[in-house]
Amino acid sequence: MAQVLEFRLPDLGEGLTGAEIVRWLVEVGDVVAVDQPVVEVETAKAMVDVPCPYAGVVTARFGEEGSELPVGAPLITVAVGASAPDGSTEAPGGAAEASGGAAGGSGNVLVGYGTSEAPARRRRVRPTLAVPAAANGRSIPAEPVEEPEAGAPAVVDGPVPVISPLVRRLARENGLDLKELTGSGPDGLILRADVEYALRAAAVQTRTAPVPSATPATAPATTPGGTRVPLKGIRGAVADKLSRSRTEIPDATCWVDADATELMRARAAMNATGAPKISLLALLARICTAALARFPELNSTVDMAAREIVRLDAVHLGFAAQTERGLVVPVVKDAHARDTEALSAEFARLTEAARTGTLTPAELTGGTFTLNNYGVFGVDGSTPIINHPEAAMLGVGRIVPKPWVHEGELAVRQVVQLSLTFDHRVCDGGTAGGFLRYVADCVEQPAVLLRTL
Repeated sequence: MAQVLEFRLPDLGEGLTGAEIVRWLVEVGDVVAVDQPVVEVETAKAMVDVPCPYAGVVTARFGEEGSELPVGAPLITVAVGASAPDGSTEAPGGAAEASGGAAGGSGNVLVGYGTSEAPARRRRVRPTLAVPAAANGRSIPAEPVEEPEAGAPAVVDGPVPVISPLVRRLARENGLDLKELTGSGPDGLILRADVEYALRAAAVQTRTAPVPSATPATAPATTPGGTRVPLKGIRGAVADKLSRSRTEIPDATCWVDADATELMRARAAMNATGAPKISLLALLARICTAALARFPELNSTVDMAAREIVRLDAVHLGFAAQTERGLVVPVVKDAHARDTEALSAEFARLTEAARTGTLTPAELTGGTFTLNNYGVFGVDGSTPIINHPEAAMLGVGRIVPKPWVHEGELAVRQVVQLSLTFDHRVCDGGTAGGFLRYVADCVEQPAVLLRTL
């Protein structure tokens, strides 16, 4: 006998609470193998193909393309052990009988599933409230606001059948008791649509009450000529992270101009050998890792709960990359252990992945220091916002010919402005100034790096 297993949206990376369905890769009735991608989703960090840890026949899909699902919400149900004849699918309600327990482990690991052992089976909690005879499907009565006065619904003693934390928050913020609702989902599951329906009904009831004559004049519905753009996806994630950085981190910024003529000549000499090309970003990254070895205070994070500064051993170097989907910060892991050629190759790989939207959550998290080359936008300077929870970010402006005093004479040199924004909790200005001065010295005299190679 076939066992119907429910596969839920896994945790796709640290800090992610949900994802938007971009494209379904399977249809109901399709046969899927273990680790076969079944849906393409977009998180706040990347586009991800989600593989299914079960092999069998797809019996149901949850969510339309373009809809958002929270982590833990059902994605599909799979009949394991079925011969998959046409019309053998079960109702979605039967899929709630299990949420794990495939016969074979999945080798494709995403956070929260895909381990070598079969996942533990869980049963969805069913409400103890008896559903009225008229409540079939969407079981909200025609007058939902008046039901509590009639005393028809009883209070549910057990857990409320809600999967989505977003649904719980929506109800909580609007003062709605979920125990008074009967869900329209499988097995009485309360969906977001159920909460929104109840809130709309309450709003209609409220509008029937008399209101002061001045109220319509003080509550315009929209602003003429304006457009509201939802803060979601990458834009929403960037907004949350930068706001948190500005709120929690007491940052300061220092600047210095540097003569990059010798650095540009050194790069030209490296690229004239016929070996793989070395990018300017890779040279700057190599300078950063050498500077962080001398000033480890800037490769750290602050744990305010423990009131400790955590100095990190490895340098995972993030770099800002502008894409059609917005700003992303891929991370070069163990940058301190890579030479300039290896750094250049990794920057090229991650940049291409950013452009095509194929970066994985692991490639977008875990940074300890960020390098921001805003010179590609044709600007000289900036005051970067630290990428929370890191402690510092180095900004690099455009390299342009400028008058410069070189060896006692005025000359035209290739000049760049460098800026360092740092968390003042981890160090004082002397440390930050020393770091930035060392970076500038390496830019002006690349031979300085030979001491640490």
